[in-house]
Amino acid sequence: MSSVSTTPPPPPWASRLPSPLYQWIYDWGEMVVSALTTVGDMAIFAGQMFVWLATRLPCRGTILPNFYNVGVLSLPVVALTGTFIGMVLAVQSYAQFHDLGLESRLGAVINMSLVRELGPVLAATMLAGRVGSAMAAVLGTMRVTEQIDALISMGANPIHYLVVPRFLACIMLIPALTIMADFMGIVGGYFYSVVILGIDHFQYLNNSRQFVGGWDFFMGIFKSFFFGGTIAIVSCYRGFNCQAGAEGVGRAATAAFVFSFVLILGIDLILNILLDAVYMAIWPHTAKLI
Repeated sequence: MSSVSTTPPPPPWASRLPSPLYQWIYDWGEMVVSALTTVGDMAIFAGQMFVWLATRLPCRGTILPNFYNVGVLSLPVVALTGTFIGMVLAVQSYAQFHDLGLESRLGAVINMSLVRELGPVLAATMLAGRVGSAMAAVLGTMRVTEQIDALISMGANPIHYLVVPRFLACIMLIPALTIMADFMGIVGGYFYSVVILGIDHFQYLNNSRQFVGGWDFFMGIFKSFFFGGTIAIVSCYRGFNCQAGAEGVGRAATAAFVFSFVLILGIDLILNILLDAVYMAIWPHTAKLI
């Protein structure tokens, strides 16, 4: 039996174009249409989730296991990653600061980089890799094995039962993971700078206290809420729209991490621009470098 081609016939104007050029236009157009369709479907998916979130919260039996999986089981990898990032920052920055005679300012640079940027982004990346991929794989397996259809047949809404608890777990516990990443990164940077490099203990902490303030800490925590919500929505959407077979589940898990990571970086850029503008609007005459 011959396979039927799904490619539509070319329009009349295509005959005036070289075949490779027409194929290139067709491929790019198909990719753009697919991307716009995915964005629209994801927006509808997120809207349905927010409706359920506003009308009825899930029960404790579905929330607490997700809280444990997202929060407690992610603490070791986030703490370990934060510690090594703080030490790596100390290693990479010491030579340049030492040449300028500013090695006592190393604590300010390390701690500000951690609480404003690296802490929330690293916590979100670890969450996307460990939790987001697992969410997509679990929900994708449920879709392939028709367990989601079984929930619908029993009168349960799968978005309320499966998506809302995971979304709440991500947005409520990623701030705690961010704080853990910040704390362990600060400890790791302090240990390497003071104990190994021999920087003065008082100057290191004093400069950190002068240059790192509450606004820097607020920026990291504020951004983490958006990161957690993005991870939950993207991962659950990919799981719900998983293709058939084991290969489809693997693709869903991979796509969940990749798209979550790209969106985290994009959202981070936008929020940094907006928060810096807010900071300058509230304290326009400050001498602090943001």
